[in-house]
Amino acid sequence: MLLDHNGLKSGLERVPRQRAAGDPFDGLPVADAVDRHGRLQWVRRYAVSLFAFETFVAAVAGGGVLLARPEAISASDALFWACLLLIPTWPLLLSATGAHSERVFGTGSDEYRRVGRAGFTLIALAALTSYVGGLDLSRALVLVAVPALILATLAGRVVARWQLRHLRARGLCTKRVVVVGRGGSVLELSGLLQRENYAGLDVVALCVPPADRARVADAAGVPVGGLDQVVELATRLRADTVAVTSASETAAQYLRQLSWQLEGSGMELLVAPGLIEVAGPRLHIRPFEGLPLLSVEQPRFEGWQRMVKGVFDRTSAALALLVLAPLLLGIGLAVRLSSPGPVLYRQERVGINGHSFTMLKFRSMVVDADKVVDEFRDSNISDGLLFKLRKDPRVTRVGRWLRRLSLDELPQLLNVLGGTMSLVGPRPPLPGEVARYDSSVSRRLLVKPGLTGLWQISGRSDLPWEEAVRLDLRYVENWSLALDTKIIWKTFAAVSRARGAY
Repeated sequence: MLLDHNGLKSGLERVPRQRAAGDPFDGLPVADAVDRHGRLQWVRRYAVSLFAFETFVAAVAGGGVLLARPEAISASDALFWACLLLIPTWPLLLSATGAHSERVFGTGSDEYRRVGRAGFTLIALAALTSYVGGLDLSRALVLVAVPALILATLAGRVVARWQLRHLRARGLCTKRVVVVGRGGSVLELSGLLQRENYAGLDVVALCVPPADRARVADAAGVPVGGLDQVVELATRLRADTVAVTSASETAAQYLRQLSWQLEGSGMELLVAPGLIEVAGPRLHIRPFEGLPLLSVEQPRFEGWQRMVKGVFDRTSAALALLVLAPLLLGIGLAVRLSSPGPVLYRQERVGINGHSFTMLKFRSMVVDADKVVDEFRDSNISDGLLFKLRKDPRVTRVGRWLRRLSLDELPQLLNVLGGTMSLVGPRPPLPGEVARYDSSVSRRLLVKPGLTGLWQISGRSDLPWEEAVRLDLRYVENWSLALDTKIIWKTFAAVSRARGAY
């Protein structure tokens, strides 16, 4: 619950507030529309750059068709006009599908989906125009130029997104946001936005009920105000966005009043639904007799997509084992010669639905390293159920190199081939960890553990326990073939950086 009745009442009072001595807002500058407009110039420049690029690739696509059919370069030829109209039509279609909207910049899948929608619309328009007008348009235009145009646009969007995320990591091209809600939820959302800075939301202030203000002020590094100070604080701190954390029915009137107060200010109002780990296709807004409700579909752990995933996993694992056979043999030889003991390390792990299996890895530690783990308990740097040492003396010289490049994990391809693991999934836990799971963490066992996953591309051993669990649960709740592909692609970059590999 966001507010109690007392907090709701204080948030709705519109009487002038008397400033107390030492008011935390004293000295904060007052923003104006010109200042906010200037700080958001990057949005216009970004959109104009995309529009120019997409106009250019449309011109290249149309020009390529005409170069292949030079006899069509005539004002009386329909193909000539079709290629000429392609140049303004393509960026305009992208704008019509919302691909030039600021809210999709840098979002990834949603942005690419809008580009794909514009592409299908363009193909449909070309086919319909050709049929209705009886025009003999070249197949090169419809079957080659337009698909190439879509792919080139998608490639440009990928590069632009990488650049935008890089700039946001440096604190550029961001929106200043004031987070509003109860103390715990405000700190949680604020921490999430600060960790995932590529979202482009820079938290500049928090607003909480009076009972939470002192506690939040001790934990936050930004100004903290009350629920009746949101607009004032947002204005003085030049905020672009107000984000309200999950609310209940008691906060409905407050949220409505807040939206009215923000009218005309140019500030965006965001509301977190309280389902941070549920996103994408599972969330829908459904109107019931004029009342908009958030519909959350149940996660699907079986069906044709799971069958496709299983076939893809085993096929990819078999091909990878075949291609990497010389490397695997070389690593095995290095492990055997570097220290006494077996080449492979076998360990019991817990898989889907709590079933145990034997996980394989190249041995990176001395023999019986797990039997002396109690000697190093005092050096454990983990804040959760895991045991981590940044410089573990049990790791061999070859093992340290294997861990840095994640090559010790390659034998798990045999687990994937055997069906006990997947290419992508949550981290495979130990039985001792599972014995201490609560009901929410146990949801990690609803899918097969993975050779890689969100934890792998987000920092591995550097992640706090709660963050690692959050990422695994996010995968379980939002699994899709597209997400698997994205994680596999990002794994190569994560391995090359060797972040959290020890």
